[in-house]
Amino acid sequence: MRDFVTGVRMFGRGLGILLRSPRLLLIGALPVVLTTLLLLAGLVALVSSIDDLAALITPFADGWDEGWRTAVRVVAGVALAGGALAVGLIGFSALTLAVGGPFYEHIAEKVEDDLDGPVPEADIPWWRSVWMGIRDGVELLLRSLAWTVPLFVAGFVPVLGQTVVPVLLALVTAWFLALELVAVPFTRRGMDLARRRAALRGRRGLALGLGLPTALLCLVPLAALVVMPVAFVGGVFVAHETLRTTTVPADAR
Repeated sequence: MRDFVTGVRMFGRGLGILLRSPRLLLIGALPVVLTTLLLLAGLVALVSSIDDLAALITPFADGWDEGWRTAVRVVAGVALAGGALAVGLIGFSALTLAVGGPFYEHIAEKVEDDLDGPVPEADIPWWRSVWMGIRDGVELLLRSLAWTVPLFVAGFVPVLGQTVVPVLLALVTAWFLALELVAVPFTRRGMDLARRRAALRGRRGLALGLGLPTALLCLVPLAALVVMPVAFVGGVFVAHETLRTTTVPADAR
């Protein structure tokens, strides 16, 4: 519990730093705006062609009576729209981080350099660093979907879906989000996703203390404009605390 409270405080420290530096806050808000526009454009495109898509995935209903055919395709259309919305919500953070990678790296590096002075970066080629970032981002997205999609489906189970599932979904989302938020300090030291996970596994409460308020506040309309850059600064503090107290094996998995 102490680690969790510490993680929340580090999120708060991130807010304090960015409030004193509006320029960094503005830089961090740009990727959120771009991601929101992309997702809205995709959702509008889906809704505009929902009838054709529903017919495409229900060819077995072509010969049915009009009433039954319409009912089945309405259900299919609702399921498609609901599924797309769920994937959009799940992937919002990942897409924001992908679009805003350079922006958030700039913020995190600036904060980290101000915190401890210039960090001795790993002696690896730039192309390998880029590849590591792409590979880790894809792996993290797939891992998060492997958990969140089944939990989303389980949300339709009576009682369980309204009690246990939302809590589990919030915790899982917070964990994977924290892994993204601490990425920059780890990557600068040549440490990939496997080593990130190994490090935070021993300080899970600290990670959840950062990830949970970030995930919950991002549900508030427009709050992500401020929350995401703040969380990235908090991620620098969490990464520093984790690296200070944890020995990360080179062959972590």
